[in-house]
Amino acid sequence: QRANALAAINSDLTDEILSRIEFQSELLEKNQEIQSINSQLEEAQNQLIQQEKLASLGQLAAGVAHEINNPVGFINSNLTMLAKYTDRALQLIHHMEQTIESQHDEAAIAELNKARTAYKYKSLKNNIMAVIDESLEGVDRVKQIVQDLKNFSRIDEAEWQWADIHAGIESTLNIAWNEIKYKAEVHKEYGELPNIECVPSQINQVIMNLLVNSAHAMEEPGNIYIRTSSQEDKITIQVEDDGSGISDDIIGKIFDPFFTTKEVGKGTGLGMPIVKRIVESHGGDLFIDNSRVLSGACVGFWIPQKQSHDA
Repeated sequence: QRANALAAINSDLTDEILSRIEFQSELLEKNQEIQSINSQLEEAQNQLIQQEKLASLGQLAAGVAHEINNPVGFINSNLTMLAKYTDRALQLIHHMEQTIESQHDEAAIAELNKARTAYKYKSLKNNIMAVIDESLEGVDRVKQIVQDLKNFSRIDEAEWQWADIHAGIESTLNIAWNEIKYKAEVHKEYGELPNIECVPSQINQVIMNLLVNSAHAMEEPGNIYIRTSSQEDKITIQVEDDGSGISDDIIGKIFDPFFTTKEVGKGTGLGMPIVKRIVESHGGDLFIDNSRVLSGACVGFWIPQKQSHDA
């Protein structure tokens, strides 16, 4: 009877232990699910924060672009009129010179030559139109930058459309030029690309992040190479630099939210995760070529030419 009683107690203990093991296993599984959900929620929150910032940036940029367009418009108009007035003034001066010289009045001609020297007329005549033309070119440059800013910052216009990727790269380069021009010489190695179906502002943002990351990776002035190509039903864009490169110990972390190699206050660690999300939302993928013999890195992505819209 005692043996049977002990056997029964042991059986009960075994059942309780097994029950506890099963409970602990379920608890562990639930904890893992909660951690996974928390991670997804955190990522979604980060994306919402980033989207809100980008939407605010788009509104701000559109407002700034509008305000800049007004003075640029009348500066352009005034410079155009100034060019016409200057041309007329130079023609008038030339006519007066010919009139004075045709009179063969030595004193008047001497006074004319004296005035030419005093006011550096030859230099003025040679340079004044060039100065106006350069100013008009500068105004055109500002107008182009403003237009590129407006195009680039339309983050809230998440409409799928057929776009010229090379035009998007050129627009993005204009916006990012201040970050790049002191760091690198940009080399464009463009292939033949068809128009692709995408959200242009988002693809521009991807290219912007890759270009700025390349520029920031350079401690000394170097080179950035932008390469494009098409393969069957997809296109590929690569941004290569000869900067500090990506070390093997961090290459697996660069797509983690908040991971950054920049100094505190200089990087949020959201750039590459956003890039990855945008590329994947377009049905594509990112890749990193870290097999460089020397320094530098090459980060690229491919996306299909046409979207399925199944997502």
